[in-house]
Amino acid sequence: MTVSVEVQSLSKLIPQKTLLRDVNFGVEESEVFVIIGPNGAGKTTLIRLLDLLDKPSKGRIKFANTEIKDYSPENLVKWRRKFGMVFQRTVLFNAKVYDNVAYGLKIRGTDDETIEKKVKTVLKLVRLSGFEQRHVHTLSGGEAQRVALAQALVIEPELLLLDEPTANLDPANAMLIEEVILNIARERKATVIMTTHNMFQAKRLADKVALLLDGELIETDTPEIFFNQPKDPRTLAFIEGKIFF
Repeated sequence: MTVSVEVQSLSKLIPQKTLLRDVNFGVEESEVFVIIGPNGAGKTTLIRLLDLLDKPSKGRIKFANTEIKDYSPENLVKWRRKFGMVFQRTVLFNAKVYDNVAYGLKIRGTDDETIEKKVKTVLKLVRLSGFEQRHVHTLSGGEAQRVALAQALVIEPELLLLDEPTANLDPANAMLIEEVILNIARERKATVIMTTHNMFQAKRLADKVALLLDGELIETDTPEIFFNQPKDPRTLAFIEGKIFF
């Protein structure tokens, strides 16, 4: 299953600072939408709003043409169970790999036989077959991030949200995670929204690319047009390395 996403005039303000300002974009079903920008641009703030972890100061978020108006805990749980989320900093339970990956299925009431099958399948996808009984404290950073990705994927989310999932990884683990993202998008037809400051990664993965600077969405287009024929001079400056991370 997949879901479309639409953001209209989305803003997030905190005392004495605007984190996001009138952000607008749409993501089609089964599309990989990559948001690039320097550190502090507002990328994590935007992903947290999309994951319904924070409430916008103004604006609208729509999933599958349904606007999120009710931010009650009950409604948030209903929606967030449709999403998979991977943070830049790996967040895992103090437990074995199997228990971490199986958790989302257990709280959904999935039977043990199905859980075992799904966990085995997703660990194979992230190339961690045989790691079920390993404690997460024994894992490398790259292995732990792949467990976090497996944890997000095992529930077969309609929307996969990724906040700089390879920022702290070595090239080999980053490549493995990119392969999994492409597999999920192309084979399982998942909708993916991902943030990164890596332009080369955006070129490799994206169906559409957007630039976020100082809380403002500057430009959105296909990778071919975005990187070769940018319309906004700020986009060109970022591509040419004149805007520092």
